[in-house]
Amino acid sequence: MNRSRFIVFAVVFAGLLSCNSDPSSGKRVEEVPVEGPISAIIRNPATANQPLDTVNVAKLTFEYEEFDFGSVAEGEEVTHVFRFKNTGKVPLLITDARSTCGCTVPTWPREPVSPGQGGEIKVVFNTLNKSGQQRKEVAVTANTYPAQTTVFLTGKVSAPQQ
Repeated sequence: MNRSRFIVFAVVFAGLLSCNSDPSSGKRVEEVPVEGPISAIIRNPATANQPLDTVNVAKLTFEYEEFDFGSVAEGEEVTHVFRFKNTGKVPLLITDARSTCGCTVPTWPREPVSPGQGGEIKVVFNTLNKSGQQRKEVAVTANTYPAQTTVFLTGKVSAPQQ
């Protein structure tokens, strides 16, 4: 019995010794500066001791954020172009546009949009196997405040006649 206790104690002791909790082990976290054409427009306007800067950022302003396509038959594709303008003070960079399902596919500009300039986000909604009232959202992520803006496609999809 004493021998098994000794073995358990030795294993636990060896395990504790192998854990190096020395903070000066040479590991550090460093910020890596980003360089390139978009590095000047991607900025974090918040610091630990200053409030969030919501003035000197890009601002994504859509002509309208919801489009009603009316009524279509199931199986049709609905295409709509959402037009927007950068009403902010720095170039706008859209990093992502995502729908809640695979039936709605957005396409957006990959290049920065200068202040005062505009662009388009094309959205295609495939109504196959969809019926009834529909509301599809597309979340647009950019270097704006807030970082995400949502646009919607709404309408009714009629089931095929049997």
